[in-house]
Amino acid sequence: MDFASHTARLDSISATDSRELDRVCEEVATALYEGGGEPPFTVESADFAADAHLICADRYWRLRFLERPDIRTAADCSRWLNVHVTREHRTEVLEKWSLGYAFITKDTVESTAELSRAVEEIVGQENSSGDVAYFATLYHAGKLRSNFWFDELHQFLDSSLLTLAAGVHRRSALFTALRSFAAFGSRAITAEHATGLLDQAWNSPERTRHVVDICLNGINVAAPFEGHGELLRDRAAEAVRDHPFDHIFHFRLAAGQHLVRDEDAALVSITTALRHLPALGSRGSHKLLQEQYLAKRDAILEGGRRALLDAEHEQRLRAQEARHQQRYEQLEAELHRRGDEQAKAHREGQEAARANHVRSVELVAVFTSAIAFAVGSLQVSLTGSFTLRDRLFLIGAWGVAHVVFALLVVGGTWLITRPRPSRDGS
Repeated sequence: MDFASHTARLDSISATDSRELDRVCEEVATALYEGGGEPPFTVESADFAADAHLICADRYWRLRFLERPDIRTAADCSRWLNVHVTREHRTEVLEKWSLGYAFITKDTVESTAELSRAVEEIVGQENSSGDVAYFATLYHAGKLRSNFWFDELHQFLDSSLLTLAAGVHRRSALFTALRSFAAFGSRAITAEHATGLLDQAWNSPERTRHVVDICLNGINVAAPFEGHGELLRDRAAEAVRDHPFDHIFHFRLAAGQHLVRDEDAALVSITTALRHLPALGSRGSHKLLQEQYLAKRDAILEGGRRALLDAEHEQRLRAQEARHQQRYEQLEAELHRRGDEQAKAHREGQEAARANHVRSVELVAVFTSAIAFAVGSLQVSLTGSFTLRDRLFLIGAWGVAHVVFALLVVGGTWLITRPRPSRDGS
């Protein structure tokens, strides 16, 4: 195979013509794949949009994974990557390839037996290393993640021989992010534990774009818990600040805003996600993502309409409640007024009855005094040997005494029965 001619074609292609760049890279990758050789060139960037060498290598390994989607191919890809990609760009390419190829081959998850046999082959090879096992681990974990097999992913990351062979890479931020994703989705693991793993990966100095993506994906697929929407919204907002043109992060932000019922902001975010969604991509389906984003947009619009209806309903309820409260206050005032009138009438009746009683006592006292005076006067007039002058004096004194007696009875009765002010001033 003429490797030099393939490399020359890649070197001569202009990155400004995207269609021609895509066509040439696809042709060279297909020629290398059909010829049985691996890409001979070195990749010196992580620019998947303009670096012809990287695009060609990406298309080549995509064909290899589609032909044999297992961890043996992942091991071969890892060995090539460690030799042909410069160190400063190796992590970005490794994460994008391992997770991206896992997504396009997610329908071919290897069984436990197949995985065990392949692990023995990979670990037993002389040129095998922790880097190879790590790439293969990410590839298989990416399949489980794409299929939302949370418990299987948790078990694989926790106890698989392949993950153990990855060595120190098990402490990487991406590995921790995958554990967080599995924990958020599993019904057997608490949200507190999942959030702890999330914080560990999120705050790591090794946090990459793919770490952020998996963390947000984990929060998004989690069963509802206290502070769920706020956590997704806040972390996605931070991701958007760091990656303002990343459509998936705007989509996650829209989902978080929708959960906290901030529909206006969510509509802006999902519209931005649709605008930044690229029309091309070999690992993800533009149509699938667009349909997902449009479905979220419809849900946000429906949520906005429902919120508007709820607000109108709430306003009507408040108006009705205000009318009921006003009517209640009016009825209460009317009852108070009637009660006051009845109490006043009752008091006036009591006072009238008491006055009548007082007048009756007074009349009785007056009549009693008059009768006593008359009887006494007759006795003085008809009996005894008093002179007329003495008789008149006795009758006058007797009359004065009875008048004083009647006045004392009337005055005492009034003093005892006179109206007194109540404690409430009425």
